[in-house]
Amino acid sequence: MSIEENIKEIRKQLPEHVKLVAVSKYQSVEKIFAAYSCGQKVFGENKAQEMSIKYPLLPADIEWHFIGHLQSNKIKNISPFVSLIQSVDSLKLLIEINTEANKINRLIPCLLQFFIASETSKFGLSEEEASALLDSAEFSTLKNVRIDGVMGMATYTDDLDQVRAEFDQLAEIFKRLKSKYFTEALNFKEISIGMSDDFPIAVEAGSTIVRVGSAIFGERA
Repeated sequence: MSIEENIKEIRKQLPEHVKLVAVSKYQSVEKIFAAYSCGQKVFGENKAQEMSIKYPLLPADIEWHFIGHLQSNKIKNISPFVSLIQSVDSLKLLIEINTEANKINRLIPCLLQFFIASETSKFGLSEEEASALLDSAEFSTLKNVRIDGVMGMATYTDDLDQVRAEFDQLAEIFKRLKSKYFTEALNFKEISIGMSDDFPIAVEAGSTIVRVGSAIFGERA
C-alpha cells in the first residue's frame, strides 16, 4: 500500500479527537512530503539534529513533535520551531528547555515522559519523581514551558495484555496528576501512547496522541 493509503487506513481507526503523529525519523524529505501532500501535518522525530535539518526543507505549517531522548545541548537546535516536546524526563531538562525558550521569547509545550515498560533501556519518570518535579520551587519559576500531558512507551512484546496494563497505568497517572496539579489547566489533556503495533489498544486506554511510523512509511531498510 502507498503512504496515502496507509494514512487513510490508520485514520479510519482513530476517533476525531486523537492526533496522528507520523514518526518520520530516518525517513527522507521526499517521503515526508508525500505524507504531507495527502493531509498529514504532524510529524515526530527523535533526533534533534535530524529534525533541524529537515525543518527548513519542508512546508512551514508542519507541526513538529520531538519524541526521543533529548540531550540538553541539542535543545537550541529545535527550540525555535518545535510544536511539542513529548519526552521530558527530568526537571533539569525542563529547566534547560525553559532557558532556550526564554532566549527567543517562546512558550514551548511539553509532555512528561513516564517509565511504564518492563525494559530498563527506556527512559521516563516515576510518579513519585513527577510529583517531586511539579512540587519543586524551581518548577514554579518556569514561565516559558507548559505541561500539556503525559507520554509513555509500552514494553516491546507480543503480550497485548501487558501492553494494555501499561497503557492503563499511564492513564491513571494522568488522572491523578490532573486532579492534583492541573484541575484548572485546560491544556493538560494529552496522553501520548500507542505506536504502529498497538495504537488501537492505546485509543481504548484513552490516548489522545498516537505515534505511528512503520505502519505509514513501511519498515525501515
